[in-house]
Amino acid sequence: MDHVRSTAPYGTWPSPVDADSVAAGEALLEWVGFVGDEVWWTEVRPEDGGRNALMRHTGAGVVDALPGWDVRSRVIEYGGRPWGPTGDGIVFTHYADQRVYRWRPGAEPEPLSPESDEISLRYADFAVRGAEVWCLRETVFDPESTKVIRHLVALPLDGSAAADPDAVRVLAATHDFMTGPKVEPGGDRVAWLGWDHPAMPWDGTALMVADIRPDGTLGEPRQVLGGERESVTQVDWGTGGGTLYALSDPDGWWNLQTVHIGPGTESRSLCSRPEEFGEALWRIGLRWSLPLADGTVAVIHGTSGRDLGVLGADGSLRDIASPYTEWAYPATDGTRVAVVAAGPRHRRAVVLVDLAEGTTKVLRPPTGSHDEFTAVPTHRTDRGPDGSDVHSHVYPPTNPDFVAPAGELPPYVVFVHGGPTSRSHRIRNQEITYFTSRGIGVVDVQYRGSTGFGRAYREGLRGTWGVVDVADCATVARALVADGVAAANRIAIRGGSAGGWTAAVSLTTEPTLYRAAAIYYPVLDLEGWRTRGTHDFESRYLDGLVGPWPDRRAVYRDRSPVHHVDRITAPFVLFQGLDDTVCPPAQAERLLAGLAGSSDSARAVEHEYLTFEGEGHGFRRADTIARCLRAEMHLYGRALGFAPAEDL
Repeated sequence: MDHVRSTAPYGTWPSPVDADSVAAGEALLEWVGFVGDEVWWTEVRPEDGGRNALMRHTGAGVVDALPGWDVRSRVIEYGGRPWGPTGDGIVFTHYADQRVYRWRPGAEPEPLSPESDEISLRYADFAVRGAEVWCLRETVFDPESTKVIRHLVALPLDGSAAADPDAVRVLAATHDFMTGPKVEPGGDRVAWLGWDHPAMPWDGTALMVADIRPDGTLGEPRQVLGGERESVTQVDWGTGGGTLYALSDPDGWWNLQTVHIGPGTESRSLCSRPEEFGEALWRIGLRWSLPLADGTVAVIHGTSGRDLGVLGADGSLRDIASPYTEWAYPATDGTRVAVVAAGPRHRRAVVLVDLAEGTTKVLRPPTGSHDEFTAVPTHRTDRGPDGSDVHSHVYPPTNPDFVAPAGELPPYVVFVHGGPTSRSHRIRNQEITYFTSRGIGVVDVQYRGSTGFGRAYREGLRGTWGVVDVADCATVARALVADGVAAANRIAIRGGSAGGWTAAVSLTTEPTLYRAAAIYYPVLDLEGWRTRGTHDFESRYLDGLVGPWPDRRAVYRDRSPVHHVDRITAPFVLFQGLDDTVCPPAQAERLLAGLAGSSDSARAVEHEYLTFEGEGHGFRRADTIARCLRAEMHLYGRALGFAPAEDL
């Protein structure tokens, strides 16, 4: 018998995908690696205060390898690879004190790094060489993380540096920012990436190589690739040493290069394609290509989505057949690849891929259910007023039990990803399903400045942040209305961090387009953000996004929504973590103070301000996430004209 669907207005459909299940059920899986034959990874636990648990897949199933420990690094505030194998166990960074610990089976973790006193020491991106672990160390001199220096260091594996800071050996300090050291297997060289202010790593980086002397010190580092207009985003040695692989973009796309180091340096592209084989280096230790034991390289590549493939030395590329369209945090034992995978019909899972057989085994299945409520996204390209392409992912309202009345057009929420030099993934997403299963469409805009479409596209935001991103979101929203996909008077916008900035600016520049906004931990005052300072990694980011300071001071002020609160007419909800060092609460408070000062009873703007103790930049706790989603839903109901169903 055919399933009979009930008729109800968009936005009112009951759904079993409730706020609590979204907060608790969408596991954030990261930092995959091999420990012997086992696959390990970190997994964020919202129900455990946002702890990053280190999980391991054993013959008995999946277990918490270090109960109670929070395996997470704070380097550059966005973090880095927080653990690595040692041969007889692992080393890791514990979030609470940022010290490095060594764990071996049958023993409790033991500290390897000294305690921090007035200064904060942070570590990430580990490699073991002999009786030492080599890594990046970040020394932070102030609570706001604005005064920072970085070194490559060696920590003795015997733990002697835990009580004696002088036992830590400094290896190199070539740039303001560095990745961890990549030690040549069986060789006597080490490689790393570095870059200096005001560049961001997707602008230009240097690939550095140094000889390792017999006493373990380094020779004079030398640059072998990269530059001010070339971004090397990953470096690795081949499994047998000798061959150096680099993901670089001299032709405008992150493609894989081999680098020959001799009296001179030569590089050769293995597979030149208008696709990205890498991503923006937002976190220290990210990887997208993996040298394999047989001389081939496992690669992740694509534009609006990603494929996993094997790249031969002759440039041939063989993709692995799979339902997944996104792959992240890959690791290899030389013949197999363990990776976090997801797709339009698949939530994130840790999978093990046998490259020879082309088979995929799920090690850590996704949690949650209600697959039939999932909206399958499609890639869309619209043309902006200036002739530029704008990419987006469209998720239509989807519920197996309900349809809308004939002739009714749905409300749509414009999702603006953070970054802004980043992208969102065209995959099954429980947060999006929360809205689409209730009859609210979602369009996830990959505005210019996003990664995935080459250097020219991601530099489309250069000097124009708050203009081009806002215009691109408006282009997509208006195109959906023009195509009869969305209702013109039922468009909302939401975003976090840089996406929160775009959402807030959109309220001041597109007052007739958006009827509501949900703004998470946003940038709101460019001038204040620049002069009062933010953490070191992003402290010069605005030089590229807006322009040099103070030459463009007037532009910084003019684009900031805190100075244009009188233009805001749509209701909004503003969410802020009180421990946020990236976008501090003071910015949100300035916007609200300005709104109160500019509003009278005739034009008071409906708004809500929700703050959360213990939350930083990006919410991690289940109760926080759930409360925010419910507040969003109620706002959209009031502003877009529907009565939301309560959570089932």
